[in-house]
Amino acid sequence: MFIDADGAILGKLASHVAKNLLLGENIIVLNAEKSVVTGNKKSILAHYKEDFDRGHRYTGPFFPKEPHMILKRTVRGMLPRKRDRGKLAYKRLIVHLGVPDEFKDKQLTRVPKTLLESGNAPSFISLTEISKFLGWRPKV
Repeated sequence: MFIDADGAILGKLASHVAKNLLLGENIIVLNAEKSVVTGNKKSILAHYKEDFDRGHRYTGPFFPKEPHMILKRTVRGMLPRKRDRGKLAYKRLIVHLGVPDEFKDKQLTRVPKTLLESGNAPSFISLTEISKFLGWRPKV
């Protein structure tokens, strides 16, 4: 299953993906950097900065900077990853920045109730902005 994350709310997207992974589907998420987190921008950035700064730089816990890895870690938090079925489900997930050439002709599905479809857009921040705040530098 190919899922387009463009304009999707991160939590709803992650729960949808986690549920389908547990049902045994292989999922590839495209445009991960275009998914959004809703809420107050300052509090969202403070939350992600706190998670990123937690731990030791050598021993962890480690929090990713890249938008596709933040999405993947959010999905991981919704899986029973310490059990065999959760580990196997997590291995069936692939997340990409943008749309690679091999997937350009594929039919993409959208998660229901995305931000763009909701009509009234609350305040939100994209994963690209969060990642840049954490120190990620996109490759040109």
